Amino acid sequence: MKNIAENNLIRFINITKKKDGMFANFRAKGIKGGTKYSSSISISLQDAEVELTDSLEAIIEKSARIAVKEYKSAELKFEGLHTI
Repeated sequence: MKNIAENNLIRFINITKKKDGMFANFRAKGIKGGTKYSSSISISLQDAEVELTDSLEAIIEKSARIAVKEYKSAELKFEGLHTI
């Protein structure tokens, strides 16, 4: 098994209620190829099509699957890099 520092990790933080709806919040951390990264992910429970009557574990699991899928497929761009 690789060093724990080399493993990528998405951790559930909490569920928040805002004006726009309810959100499951996650934090992603990892080290890969000498690059250390950290980011926050918020999943709208309404868009994730979960029922608020489901168990907390089911809500977290469905939201986490969406978070992982979207995080892997994200295309990141550097803000303001064209000015350099």
